[in-house]
Amino acid sequence: MRREETKRMAITAVFAAILIMQTFVPNIGYIRIIPALPAITTIPLTIAVYGTLMGPKAGFIFGLFWGITRLIVAYTQPGDMVSLMLFQNPVISLVPSILAGYFPGLIAKYLNQTKYAKLGYILSGAVTSLTNTIMVIVLTSLFFMHDPASLVHYLGNYSSSTPLILILIMALGVNGIFEAIFTAVVVPIIVTPLNLVMKRA
Repeated sequence: MRREETKRMAITAVFAAILIMQTFVPNIGYIRIIPALPAITTIPLTIAVYGTLMGPKAGFIFGLFWGITRLIVAYTQPGDMVSLMLFQNPVISLVPSILAGYFPGLIAKYLNQTKYAKLGYILSGAVTSLTNTIMVIVLTSLFFMHDPASLVHYLGNYSSSTPLILILIMALGVNGIFEAIFTAVVVPIIVTPLNLVMKRA
C-alpha cells in the first residue's frame, strides 16, 4: 500500500511540475494566435492524461490545482482583456477546471475494465476539452447576463442584438473544437504506454 501511495505521489508531482511549466512559461500551455481572444490551451491534454491514469478523485483535485493556477495567472499576467475579465472570477476559473479533471477519470474508471478501454481514452480527451470550453461559455453567459456589453466589446464586432451565449460560442468555440480534437487524438498515444509502465512498476 505504501509503495502504491509513493508511486501515485511521484506521478502527481511530475504532472504538477508539467502543469506549472505550461502555466507560467509563455507559449507552452497557452498558445496565443489571435491577440484579443483567449489562447488555445494545451493544458487539457495534461489534465486528461492525469485524470485517465489516476482516477476521478485524483483528477478532481488536479483540476482544482489547474483552476487555482488559472486564477493566479488572471491576476498576475493576463494575456488579454477577455481572459482577465473571465478568469479573475473564481467560479469561472475553478468549476470548469475541476470538472475537466473529474470526468476523464470517471470515464476511464468505467471503461478500463471493458474491451472499450482505448475508446475510453479518446473519449476522455475529448470530454476534458469540451467540458472546459462549454462550462466557461455557460458560466460566462450567466455572470455577464446583465452587462454583456462590457465583455462583448473585447470579443469583436458583433451586433448588440446577438445573444451573449452565441457570441461566446463563436469566439471561444473554435478554440474548443481544436483543443478537443488534439486532446482526443493524443491522450491514447500517451496513456496506453504509461498504463503498461505503471502496471509493471
